[in-house]
Amino acid sequence: MSTMPGMDIREPAYAWGQRVIALDDLINDGSHPERAEDALLAARGSVGEIVNIGHAEEINEPVYLVQFADCVVGCLEIELVPAPAGLLPETEEPL
Repeated sequence: MSTMPGMDIREPAYAWGQRVIALDDLINDGSHPERAEDALLAARGSVGEIVNIGHAEEINEPVYLVQFADCVVGCLEIELVPAPAGLLPETEEPL
């Protein structure tokens, strides 16, 4: 992974397996191949679980793959908030 000289990679605020809530409706911008462009991927308030973390070099931001009820969605930190402890019972299977 390369970044601009002198630029440190921004560390993610959230961790794998952490439950998060969508702060707004998450709409397909055309990057989700299994859904129509402009389709609703996850509604505001939907609870999901982080299943992978990547990095977008061009904006030096972590990118989270979040498993919501119907699909996995790529999200930025500004689109998520941590789910409060005890919101949902812990399960051994992902959402």
